[in-house]
Amino acid sequence: MTPATIPWTGDDEADRLLATDANALLIGFVLDQQVPVQKAFSGPRVLQARLGHLDPARIADMDPEAFVAVCCERPAIHRFPAAMAARVQELCRVLARDYDGDGARIWRDAADGADLYARIGSLPGFGEMKIGSLATLLHRSYGVELAGLEERLPTHPVLGAVGSADELAAYQAQKRATKAAARAARA
Repeated sequence: MTPATIPWTGDDEADRLLATDANALLIGFVLDQQVPVQKAFSGPRVLQARLGHLDPARIADMDPEAFVAVCCERPAIHRFPAAMAARVQELCRVLARDYDGDGARIWRDAADGADLYARIGSLPGFGEMKIGSLATLLHRSYGVELAGLEERLPTHPVLGAVGSADELAAYQAQKRATKAAARAARA
């Protein structure tokens, strides 16, 4: 099962791309740091428009300076476009080398929940939070059912559980409140 959309950007075309193109979804997760969710997950659509594709092998083979230039065009794909260009290109190298350019193989070929977590965790830019969020999304929205997966899924709110614009707004408000409380506790 594939969702028709992943409503995280506010742009219907970008949201459909995330839902239907595993490589776009993974690129969005890589970009999801130190920028709003909407900006991060719009990045794959911007790259596709500028490059005419999201082929991991072609992106991996691009001259790094040329790819940075694409990412830095206004509007830049990220607050830190050069650093994120390197990370996206690194992800694309892994996708091209290990998954024949098909990011969906990460979950389609996983043997069980532990294997899925290991596969996602081996991707550049994926730490614990992103692993749990992507695994939650795959389980809830893509119907990925693997032995031992449900037990591994986070029990706290994660982006991967967000299925509407209203849920995204609530998730982001809760995240801001949690960060503010943490800052206040440190002060």
